[in-house]
Amino acid sequence: MANFFSYFPQINYSLDDNPQSVDLITNLNFRFIFDENIKKNTAAYYEYIIQDGDTPEILASKIYDSPERHWIILLFNDIVDPLFDWPMQQSVLNNYIENKYGSIPWAQSNVKNYQQIITRTDNYSGTVQTDIINIDSAAYANVTISTNTYSLGDGNSITVEVSKQTQSYYDYEVDLNDSKKTIKILKTEFVPGAEKEFKNIDRKSTRLNSSHSQQS
Repeated sequence: MANFFSYFPQINYSLDDNPQSVDLITNLNFRFIFDENIKKNTAAYYEYIIQDGDTPEILASKIYDSPERHWIILLFNDIVDPLFDWPMQQSVLNNYIENKYGSIPWAQSNVKNYQQIITRTDNYSGTVQTDIINIDSAAYANVTISTNTYSLGDGNSITVEVSKQTQSYYDYEVDLNDSKKTIKILKTEFVPGAEKEFKNIDRKSTRLNSSHSQQS
C-alpha cells in the first residue's frame, strides 16, 4: 500500500490557512482510472468469481506475483473502498447481518421485498431472460402465476412465465454481497503498461495518455 501512494501527486496544504505554515502532502483524493476502452475490451481481461478468503492482496500475489499490485484489481473494477465494495466472507457477512438487524433468525424470517418474476424464453435459441421486479405487498397478492407461449411472425415463439417470491432481509444482504463477487482480472500481459502509466503520472496534470485522473 505504501508503494501505491508514493506515486500520488502532492499538494500544498495548511491547517490554519497560514501561508507561512504550508506542508507538502500526498493528495489522497487523486484517482487513477483505467481507460474505458481497455475495460470493455474482452481480450484484455477475464472474469473471476471471488472465493471466501480472497483479498485484493492475495489475488494480486497469486495472479501478478506481488501483493503490491492489488491496486490493479481494485481500480480495474472501480473499487474505491475495499471495506464496503469488496464482498465479505460468510462469517463476516453473518456478523454484519446480526449487528444490523439484531439477529440472524429475525433477518431470515422477515420480508424485505415482494417480487414479481418474469422469465422470457426464446424457443428457437434457448435464450432465457429473467427480470425480477420489486412490488408492494398489495400488488404481490394480486400476481397471477402463469405460463404462456406467444408465436412470432418469423415462425419462432417465446414462452413467458410469471411467478412471485418474497425476499427476506437475510437473502437481500446475501444477494447484494454475491453481486460483488464477479470481477474482471486484467490479463498479465497488460500489467506492465498499466504500471508504467501509473508510475509516470504527470503530477501537475490530470490527464494521462490512455487513462485519466479524477479529483474528488
